[in-house]
Amino acid sequence: MGRGATVPPYDRFDMAANLEELERMIAEALPGAEVRVVDEGGGDHLRAIVAAEQFEGRSRIDQHRLVRAAVQTRMNDGTIHALSVTTELPAHD
Repeated sequence: MGRGATVPPYDRFDMAANLEELERMIAEALPGAEVRVVDEGGGDHLRAIVAAEQFEGRSRIDQHRLVRAAVQTRMNDGTIHALSVTTELPAHD
């Protein structure tokens, strides 16, 4: 950059999470799961709502760990700043 040039300000939305990518990452880690990821503000505060058979017999904390592990790379790179997780077993007819 030459003299007098300015560095553009950091745009936090450059790092906004791709919700579909995150849903795919969770679905791949938990095959058959029903997954929805929603933005709760700013593109980096998210909620994952996941219903999966893999949660059967696991504690709530272990269920959440499974979901977080699926998107850990996006947490590590700063794409996700905060992730709230809601888990449940799938509804059976």
